[in-house]
Amino acid sequence: MINRLSFIVALVASTAIGVSAASAHHPGIGGIGGAGGILTIGAGTLDEGQFAFSAFIDYLRLKQLSEPTLLANVGNGVHGLQTVESYGVALAYGITNDLTVSVRLPWVRRTGILEAVQEDPAAPATVRDRGNTSGFGDVTVLGQYRFVNNQVSGTQAAVLFGVKAPTGTTDLVDRFGEIFEAEFQPGSGSWDWLFGAALSQRLNPALSFHANVLAIANGTGTQNTNLGNRFLYNAALSYRVFGETASEPHTHDTRNAYAHAGHDHSRVITKASTVTAPHGHVALDALLEINGEWHDKQRIAGISDPNSGGNTIFVSPGLRLTMDNWSSYVLVGIPVVNNYNGVQATPAWRTLVGVSAVFGP
Repeated sequence: MINRLSFIVALVASTAIGVSAASAHHPGIGGIGGAGGILTIGAGTLDEGQFAFSAFIDYLRLKQLSEPTLLANVGNGVHGLQTVESYGVALAYGITNDLTVSVRLPWVRRTGILEAVQEDPAAPATVRDRGNTSGFGDVTVLGQYRFVNNQVSGTQAAVLFGVKAPTGTTDLVDRFGEIFEAEFQPGSGSWDWLFGAALSQRLNPALSFHANVLAIANGTGTQNTNLGNRFLYNAALSYRVFGETASEPHTHDTRNAYAHAGHDHSRVITKASTVTAPHGHVALDALLEINGEWHDKQRIAGISDPNSGGNTIFVSPGLRLTMDNWSSYVLVGIPVVNNYNGVQATPAWRTLVGVSAVFGP
C-alpha cells in the first residue's frame, strides 16, 4: 500500500497551479497516474478497484510589477499580480491494473491584481488596486494507460489523456464594478484537451527516475479569449531515505506503486503478490524535480496579446512521508528560468503541500 501512495500525490500536484506567470492565471494540469514525483507524473497506475484521494494547497508567489512599470504601460493590458493559490481535492480510481482515471476539483484565488488607468487624458495615470478573485475552478479529468510494465528491468511507460471542463466561475467583477479579464477568472469557460506520456525507471532498490510531458490544447472560452496552449515537462529523482525499498520482499502490498500523486516508492515498478503484515510501515522519500512549462500567447477575439506567454523552469526539492496507506508531502520550487513575452509578473517561488491516501484491494 505504501507504494501506491506515491501515485496520488503526483496526480494532485500535476493538476495544480501552472508554473509560469502566463499560466499563473489558471491552475496547471498534472497527472494522476502511478509512480512518480510530486509534480512529476510517473507511469505507474492504481490496481484494479483501488481508490485514491488527495487534498492539497498550491501557492505561487509572483514578483509584483512596480508602480513605474505599470504606469509606463497604461493602456497596454499589463497587470500586476501577487499570488495564485489553488486549494483542491483529487480522486482517482483503478479501472484495471493498467488504466487509472482521476478527477481534480480546485478552488482558485488570486491576489494583488493591479492595473494602471487614465480616465481623463488631461490627468496623470494612476495605479488601481482592483482587488482579488476567488471561486470554483475548472474540473480536470485525466486518464493514464500503462502499456509497458517490465518487472525485471523496473521500467514502466504510460500515455496520458484527458479533458478540462468549463465548470469554473467566469463572471467576477472588481471593486469598481468592472468584470475581471478572463485570465483572472477562476474558470476559463473553455474546453481544453490533454495529451502526454510518462516514464518510470527503477535505478536501484532505493532510487527511481520519473519523467513526463503533457500538452494542453486550449479552446476559446469566456470573453472570446483563448488563454493559450501549454506544454508541461517534468523530471524527478526519488530516493528512499528510510523504509522498505524495492529489494525488500516484506510489505503490505508490492503489487503496484501509485507513486504518482505524491508518494513514490522506488519499487513502484514491481507487481508481486500481496503479503499481509501485522504492523504499520513508515517510509521517507527525498525528491529533486525539474518542472517546466511553456505557455503560448493568449488571444482575445483572435488578436494575440504581446504581454502573455513564455517559459518557466523550476528546480524543486521535496519530501514525502508515507505511513501505511497515508502519505503527506511538501515541495518547494525555485525558478531558474523566467523567459516571458512583454511585461508580466514573474514567479518568485512556489510551494505545494498535501496529504493523500489509497484504499481498496
